[in-house]
Amino acid sequence: MSRGFVREDDQEEAPFIPPRAALPDGVTNYVTPRGLHFLQEERKALEAERAAVTGNEDERRRAHAVIDGKLDLLIERIVTAHVVEPVDGKQTEVRFGNTVKFEHTSGPQKGKEFTFNLVGVDEADVKEGRIAFTAPIARALLGGKKGRTVPFQLGTEVKKLKILTIE
Repeated sequence: MSRGFVREDDQEEAPFIPPRAALPDGVTNYVTPRGLHFLQEERKALEAERAAVTGNEDERRRAHAVIDGKLDLLIERIVTAHVVEPVDGKQTEVRFGNTVKFEHTSGPQKGKEFTFNLVGVDEADVKEGRIAFTAPIARALLGGKKGRTVPFQLGTEVKKLKILTIE
């Protein structure tokens, strides 16, 4: 079609939809029950936001396009979520959903202790002590046993992390 028959104001850019937290290809979307709850709450909030959109037709159409894009990404995460229920009893090996306290036994952070809960990618928040199970430090800790030291590759260095407690 000739450009002479296209109105300039019909040429609208596609909205930018921010991506969700990265989940590597082929990796199962593990979530805790808490994580699934937050995904479902996020869906309800987006649906309510979509219903409350106001403005002229163009503004509503643009707002709906952004919200619909976010909803599509979110629904994909909810549909692929594999909930891992917490295990009751004493834990001897680090697993998804565990809270792990560990100490650096080498490097500049030697002697420093950290506590992290290993969670799904959508509920990770380092400030709140939750790291994604796909994070390099989480992968180093997974499968480790209480009292044992595990290697953690950080760049060209191999750090040592001693697992102090598993909850």
